Amino acid sequence: MAKVITSLKELDFSLTDLDPMPVPQKVMVVKPTFFSIDYVINPHMEGHVGDVDKIAAQNEWSHLKGAYEELGLYVEAVGGLRGYPDMVFCANQSLPYIDKEGNKKVIMSVMHAEQRKGEVAHIQKVYEQSSYEIVHLDESKFTDFEGMGDAIWHFKKALLWGGYGFRTSKEVYEVISDTFEVPVIILELIDDKFYHLDTCFCVLNETTVMIYPPAFTEEGLALINALFPNVIEAMKYEAEQLFACNATCPDGKNVFIQQGCTDMNQKLRGAGFKVHEFSTNEYLKSGGSVFCMKMMLW
Repeated sequence: MAKVITSLKELDFSLTDLDPMPVPQKVMVVKPTFFSIDYVINPHMEGHVGDVDKIAAQNEWSHLKGAYEELGLYVEAVGGLRGYPDMVFCANQSLPYIDKEGNKKVIMSVMHAEQRKGEVAHIQKVYEQSSYEIVHLDESKFTDFEGMGDAIWHFKKALLWGGYGFRTSKEVYEVISDTFEVPVIILELIDDKFYHLDTCFCVLNETTVMIYPPAFTEEGLALINALFPNVIEAMKYEAEQLFACNATCPDGKNVFIQQGCTDMNQKLRGAGFKVHEFSTNEYLKSGGSVFCMKMMLW
């Protein structure tokens, strides 16, 4: 069912109409050996060039990696690459997919910032070793697509939520929808502090999402509320300063989130989720947190 939905009036299906999608059991992470802040490509980086505690960053990464292992997931730790300090944010370089027959494809990203373009070929090697069909976008037509930073799968459903406005072109979702033969609901992002969809939108399970409403248009909010019976809203401070919505819920029950999100954690527990807090303070300086620092794979 390939189609791109841009408004509520175009929404002509419910979740029960969609093909199921298995929950990924593998996590890719990139070692933070070369993580640093060497330039400014988002508002969160301002004032932080050269300001990374390497030992703290390694410890934060290690604790998060261990938590995935404790959940029983297979973790593949990929080596970083000198000269690419942001490659640790490995949600950005690709968009993987598995169909109902078990066939795996991945669309490789076209990074918005020149400083990050070289990351893609390195991440592609992981997919080549894991039996994925590799798909490249026509870079003469599409200059911006940042993988699962902006394109997020609905939990257990062959439905993609796509953000656009800062790092991903709106038009790219037609190609993605046709390539994977899935519907895509696209959401315009309107605040540059929330430059990726994963900074303001976190799918927790089939019926629940966590969002920061001011990052979206009214049309976008209407689409979100139409398909999620349970919408948990983040407060301004926790969304902007602690990246509360850049959390992840690998199994629909356990939420990994930046420590200190007191209001959000209370809401999550009230909704029946188990909350696990992690310090990603060094990575927040670069504009990323828990979700950005991994890629779920089949």
